[in-house]
Amino acid sequence: MEYSPDDIAAARSLQSVGYMFVSMATFWIYDYASSLHEEWTFLLQSNWSKVKALYIVTRYIPFLLLTEVLYMGLSPNDNIDKCRLLSNISSALVLISAVSSECFFILRTCALWNNNRILVVAMLITVPTIIGVSVGVTFATTAGSATYATSVIPGITGCYWSSGSIQLFIPYLLLSALELGLMILTIVRAIQSWKINSSHLYVVLLKHNIFYYICGFLFSVANVFVSLLLDYSYNDILQVVQFIILAILATRMHLHLWHANRDAHSSDGLVRIQMSDMARRDILSCGLFGVVPGALGLREVTGGGGFGSVRYVLDL
Repeated sequence: MEYSPDDIAAARSLQSVGYMFVSMATFWIYDYASSLHEEWTFLLQSNWSKVKALYIVTRYIPFLLLTEVLYMGLSPNDNIDKCRLLSNISSALVLISAVSSECFFILRTCALWNNNRILVVAMLITVPTIIGVSVGVTFATTAGSATYATSVIPGITGCYWSSGSIQLFIPYLLLSALELGLMILTIVRAIQSWKINSSHLYVVLLKHNIFYYICGFLFSVANVFVSLLLDYSYNDILQVVQFIILAILATRMHLHLWHANRDAHSSDGLVRIQMSDMARRDILSCGLFGVVPGALGLREVTGGGGFGSVRYVLDL
């Protein structure tokens, strides 16, 4: 039996997307296994808070998302209504993953600006607006205007949008604008405070924010072009990749920051003990003013500065 070029192209797109989903599932499992000790140390030893709950959502929603897209892409399915249902579930999980990942870095950016009232109000207006528009556009497409199809070639599993999905570039366009704005705010803050606050944790926070925003911006721009220019399953190929990678970055960076803060507190305790012993010797040999260098040294080691608001907001 001969198949048309469109049938062959659609089948190849479904195969490519299936390979991509399997690759991302493998990568996510590897990342989870390689950070298992650090993660469970954080989950068991950190205090329960909103940020910890946000971490758990951000970390484990990708597991549900990958399970769902693997089922949708690899299981035989000729039911178009089932395709629509699975697509709606996938879109909901993608939106939850995106919002939870972004919330980490919006909190960080607000903390870097010492919870500036204008910035906080701007975020409280901008973020819900972007979420609302994205939800509206996404579900108007997946549950309404999009037409689904399956491959006519035997052995090719999965389903794809055959038409009506071009407007899905809008959420990525809005997200790229948000990422760019937050990146500019972080860079401006870094320039303003570089000489004032050079503590290790503060520098780590700035580097994390900038790297995350660059990745998010580039992925979002790529998804805008993919949504507009590619057909079949190709227009969905980077969606899951983007939000799995961003979720991994968000949780990995939070783990790194939490462990770095804990190590800093541990070393701070050791320094306090050592400085206390030195102070006793200095008092005996040189008088009361011998304590002053020790106090100054302790301030330098602990990092001080404006990182307190970051610790408070992120519950470190």
